[in-house]
Amino acid sequence: MNRPRLFLGHVMHRRLRPAVNAFVYPVFYVQLPVRDLALANCPIFSVDRSNLLSFRQKDHGLRDGSPLLPWIQAKLREHGLPGDGEITLQCFPRVFGFVFNPVSFWFCRNSEGALIAILAEVNNTFGGHHSYLLHNADGSPLRDGQELRAAKDFHVSPFNEIEGGYRFRFHLDRPVPLARIDYDDADGELLLTSISGKPRTWSMAALLGAFLKMPFLTAGVMFRIHWQALKLWLKGVPFRGAHVPQPLRELPK
Repeated sequence: MNRPRLFLGHVMHRRLRPAVNAFVYPVFYVQLPVRDLALANCPIFSVDRSNLLSFRQKDHGLRDGSPLLPWIQAKLREHGLPGDGEITLQCFPRVFGFVFNPVSFWFCRNSEGALIAILAEVNNTFGGHHSYLLHNADGSPLRDGQELRAAKDFHVSPFNEIEGGYRFRFHLDRPVPLARIDYDDADGELLLTSISGKPRTWSMAALLGAFLKMPFLTAGVMFRIHWQALKLWLKGVPFRGAHVPQPLRELPK
């Protein structure tokens, strides 16, 4: 059975041009079984209810609080992929009722347990959101560490244009799973990012321990985004401004 998991780890960013800017900071995040979200409920973590730590379906998918399973299954069917296997959502939890997820990952498996697609669900600080569905054209299972590409068509940072593309790599079979997203513009490699974490048993003690280590997870994510933006501006990186979000598009295979 697909069960909820807690991860303690780090987020890494490194910008290469026109000024180098790099940082690493600690985070904790969760992986939740979309078919059985109720399994995550415990005294300090709730699904669709208030708690010290929580998860709300309205933060993902259609953003209206409707069940997430039919939404992701429909996305898979649109691309000729089965939605009958386990689906796991990786994201930051709400802390004191607040959350901001720069990117969440939906790991989608077929009925035999093979990973066939990953949906990268992206949010920006301007209230926009967008999804990139990553899969092989023939529906075959994804290899661990396989490079998956997507054309960038959504505004994330006011210091980058909407051009170029992303290179995704997911190393899920490691003791410390790692997800990498690197961004290339017309001049080549521009931004390297990753999130990784050590899995922990899903328990009240483990969740409380993560919270006590990082009680201001959400505030820290938001503060660091704006702090790093200020540093880029002070280093003379051109400010591009915000752009209108674009609808979901199918990725080139």
